Amino acid sequence: MDLPEFRNRVGEKLDTSFHPGNRDDVLVLLGHGVTGNKDRPLLVAAAEGLAAKGWPCLRISWSGNGNSEGDFRHATITKEGRDLRDILDALPPGLKVAYIGHSMGGAVGVSVAAEDSRIRVLVSLAGMVRTEAFYEREFSGVVADKGFMWDEPACPLSQKHVDDFCAIGDLFDEVGQINVPWLLIHGTEDDVVLPEDSRDAYDTAEEPKRLIEIKGAGHSFDESSYPQVVSSIADWLDEYLA
Repeated sequence: MDLPEFRNRVGEKLDTSFHPGNRDDVLVLLGHGVTGNKDRPLLVAAAEGLAAKGWPCLRISWSGNGNSEGDFRHATITKEGRDLRDILDALPPGLKVAYIGHSMGGAVGVSVAAEDSRIRVLVSLAGMVRTEAFYEREFSGVVADKGFMWDEPACPLSQKHVDDFCAIGDLFDEVGQINVPWLLIHGTEDDVVLPEDSRDAYDTAEEPKRLIEIKGAGHSFDESSYPQVVSSIADWLDEYLA
């Protein structure tokens, strides 16, 4: 598959990694969560596992994250949604596209899939739905534009982040607008994005949908749960994207 260099609408280069597969005319996009990048173990394991089953995959670092250009302080759900739309704009025509989002990347997927029919299948891994509650739980004690997310100096908490989390509030309106097959996977021991986000999104969403809870798994899953994550996604893609 001949893919272009990806830049967003403000000209920032987006770092990506492509995993070829033997299926034609399909592409699986993978987006990371807040403070993450395309090289997080979960995304690498998912892409490698799906590519081994024939699904071409593209891992993405949103602008301001990883080796992508841009400023992390601007890396909000809203801006990352624009990045995803810009990638969709740049893809070769005729591709059937699935999107897999982890954590805040799940929120990005919901916000875009609710109004962009180019995403044919949606997968959320520990996907964030209650954005303001996430901010209050994790970062309300951090002073915006002075402190850091989870004490990581490379990940300053900006007022832009706070305003975006709170302006969105939650994504249940968007959840109700999604009309593509949606697979939600969540670990029962996730204390970063609570399993209730996926449970309540599943209850709100239209068919076709499926919720899989992995007993004992945390927010980023782990090597013991990666095989179940990969096989569950592959089954969903076989059913709805093939």
